[in-house]
Amino acid sequence: MTAASPLFDAPGPRTRRIFAFANVTAVLGLAAGLAWVVWMLGRNGQLAAAKWTPFLEGSTWVDYLLPGLLGTLGAAAISVVLAGVLGVVLGLGRLSENRWISGIAGAIVEFFRAVPVLLMMVFSYWLLVNYRLVPSDQLALTAVVISLTVYNGSVVAELVRSGITSLPRGQREAGLSIGLTHGQTVRTILLPQGVVAMLPALVSQLVVVVKDSALGYLIGYAELLRQAEYLATNFANYIPAVIVIAAVFILVNLTVSLLADRLALRLRSRTSGAMTTQEPGLVAADD
Repeated sequence: MTAASPLFDAPGPRTRRIFAFANVTAVLGLAAGLAWVVWMLGRNGQLAAAKWTPFLEGSTWVDYLLPGLLGTLGAAAISVVLAGVLGVVLGLGRLSENRWISGIAGAIVEFFRAVPVLLMMVFSYWLLVNYRLVPSDQLALTAVVISLTVYNGSVVAELVRSGITSLPRGQREAGLSIGLTHGQTVRTILLPQGVVAMLPALVSQLVVVVKDSALGYLIGYAELLRQAEYLATNFANYIPAVIVIAAVFILVNLTVSLLADRLALRLRSRTSGAMTTQEPGLVAADD
């Protein structure tokens, strides 16, 4: 028997038939649209073997795609680490009992969450170029990392805050009852549990970081999309290059998601095991 959702009643036989018909129609429409796209590509010569054979040559990957992939993953990896640190600091700042600290942290988070990442990249690049703050060969990478860090750090801060505030109040009261301060309670008791609670959202944010690194294309950063443009210019195969790059992005994001999900499952299993373990003396007392 299917459990009813608290938001709406369980669908009846007629509604289930309507849903099934709508799903089949949507699948057929999607298949028809995909077939039309493939037909148009073939009609315009985009499926010709000459446009796809460069991807079977090792030089294409060594000279174009692999450097772009390394650029994408490098910027994403640096940004993930820095955004994690910034997010924890801002998230704990928002939970501070000091109104000045919580107010400043909240203003930073709300500001950088509201500004588009591309706008931050352009502004950061302009700032670095005009004031010569970093070497010229590191300008684009630095601008990409700064933008991804401040935006995703702000998102992580909200995840930290929501993860900690979602915990039962008894956790905080238990820490205070044994003599810990508010800050010690948050850092040693609430934060480790909050991290586990917000792991699914953090996994999604990792994928966002990888995808947003492609915005560095517009400020000259040598990431995967820009390298694909160089490849398309050289071999006159823009559509095949975009399709291959999309497949690479999908593969990378699926890999990141799988690894993050496995890590989350492992952390949750350790936490649940620690919470459900009972001392032998307590079991005996219950008997």
